[in-house]
Amino acid sequence: MSAIPAAVPPQARNVPVTSDEKLMAAAQQLEATFLSEMLKASGFDASNGAFGGGDGEDGFASFLRDAQAENIIAAGGIGLAESLFDAMKVRVYA
Repeated sequence: MSAIPAAVPPQARNVPVTSDEKLMAAAQQLEATFLSEMLKASGFDASNGAFGGGDGEDGFASFLRDAQAENIIAAGGIGLAESLFDAMKVRVYA
């Protein structure tokens, strides 16, 4: 299995942040939140079997969901961020 490369934020690249980059970052955050909630609804974080982590696992399950959602975004996402970006761009520049 290959590792998913981490996205490098514009600030770390020493490149000025444009409005479009800010809008895309906001759109990707919205998509990540949506995906995290969908993973929760699908039972992704449900403990199963005799080797479940108990109360501790339940407390940290949201962090795992959030990390999985961010990895999905880094791998290309489901296209929601692009749609949100286009909609926000029209509203901001109109």
